[in-house]
Amino acid sequence: MRFMNTEYGTLYIVATPIGNLGDITIRALETLKNADIVAAEDTRQTGKLLNHFEIRKPMISYFEHNKAQRGPQIIEKLKQGLNVALVSDAGTPGISDPGADIVKEAISEEIKVTMVPGPVAGIMAVVLSGLDTSSFIFQGFLPEEKKKRKAILEEFRTQTRTVIFYESPHRIETTLKEISEILGGGRRLALCRELTKMYEEIVLKSVDEHLSDFSAKPPRGEYVMVMEGVDSQTLSEMNQAEWAEISVKDHVDSYINTGMDRKAAIKKVALERRSSRNEIYNKYELEKSVDK
Repeated sequence: MRFMNTEYGTLYIVATPIGNLGDITIRALETLKNADIVAAEDTRQTGKLLNHFEIRKPMISYFEHNKAQRGPQIIEKLKQGLNVALVSDAGTPGISDPGADIVKEAISEEIKVTMVPGPVAGIMAVVLSGLDTSSFIFQGFLPEEKKKRKAILEEFRTQTRTVIFYESPHRIETTLKEISEILGGGRRLALCRELTKMYEEIVLKSVDEHLSDFSAKPPRGEYVMVMEGVDSQTLSEMNQAEWAEISVKDHVDSYINTGMDRKAAIKKVALERRSSRNEIYNKYELEKSVDK
């Protein structure tokens, strides 16, 4: 159990609607009304929300480009015994935004942190995508640097789980083109926008089909992209193709080098290459003797 200083205030992480104001919870409204200060990603945006529900509270901005300055100020307010409600522009703070940083700072200062749960765009999108929801990965926004972005996409070449991305309208086409180049244009992907709003749209198509659509109709609004994982058959074929390019000895040694004993390594390679253990053992010994 974490130790918390009872003389300090509480940091409340408050989820707000991602589009439809009807999704605000009773507890969220009560928390915003009772907070001493509201820390907002965009005070103008949050001001509209507070005004709609006739809540009058002092606000302080807290976003990516001022968090180094504002974070310590918020921590000091909490140490003075004031309760702070943290909100993002929409949805749940701490998911792909600087809310995660202030949570870490508060915990390190023994300040109580609690949460008022509510809408999360990524969860809503994966449920509505029609893709597998039994196991998924939340990637959030890909890095702006091209090299880092491509490196992450490369990691998903053999990923069997569904992957959730956030993307802006001015980068969505670039991201889809990179996915097509690295993972294949046939990979199915749901593009979700305007979630909870009147013109909510969830479109499940191949990556290349989405790109074709954008050539006729430019993208608009923020997107949640939900990408299908690789099916087991395709993954097996990909692995077989890769293993065909290396020797049995190198394949076995790759597992031995991780700390696996030779017997277990030979068994694993036999399974992956769909061969008998005796066949793999004999090839391994033969190739090892040739190398000497």
